[in-house]
Amino acid sequence: MPDDFDDAKRALRAELRERRQLLTEVQREEAATGIAAQLYALVDAHDAQSVSCFLATTTEPDTRPFLNAAIARGIRVLLPITRSDGLLDWAVADETEQENVGLFGLPEPTGEVLGPIAVDEVDLMIIPAAAVDASGTRLGWGRGYFDKTLGSMQKRPPVYAVVYDSEVFDGVELPRELHDQPVTGVVTPTRTLALSSADD
Repeated sequence: MPDDFDDAKRALRAELRERRQLLTEVQREEAATGIAAQLYALVDAHDAQSVSCFLATTTEPDTRPFLNAAIARGIRVLLPITRSDGLLDWAVADETEQENVGLFGLPEPTGEVLGPIAVDEVDLMIIPAAAVDASGTRLGWGRGYFDKTLGSMQKRPPVYAVVYDSEVFDGVELPRELHDQPVTGVVTPTRTLALSSADD
């Protein structure tokens, strides 16, 4: 059974990755603008003073316009730093926009490194995903960093995954294993959806 899940996830990730690579620069820019507007509204709705977010790769919906505006508004933003033990450290985002290349070639923040428990203090978590279904099942990219982080938190704030519109699976269940952590909602360039978690 685990092999079946792994194969299904691997095939779906490959398909989604290919779709993302076909997006034009104009489509990516429009998506970034839409994502920023949706995330501003989400932060306001939760009255969040501190959030965790992520630096998008070239194929992910770009979070930088949102990050720049959030920092300018005085919101404390934590960005993840991957570790070789499968955990995430965190750093506070600043206006310099300097980035490092971390493990797996992912963009990561510069600045003082905070430990894994730093994220326990945020009011809202904004995380990457390949796809999300209506039950809150999130398909990540297979490294398990965010599942491990969410699974270790004693008190989890609202968690929203960021994807493109076509990556919200309505009426289709994504493959889900015991270690896969559900999300509270999903943010796309055109909408924000609160989801009914399969754990509720």
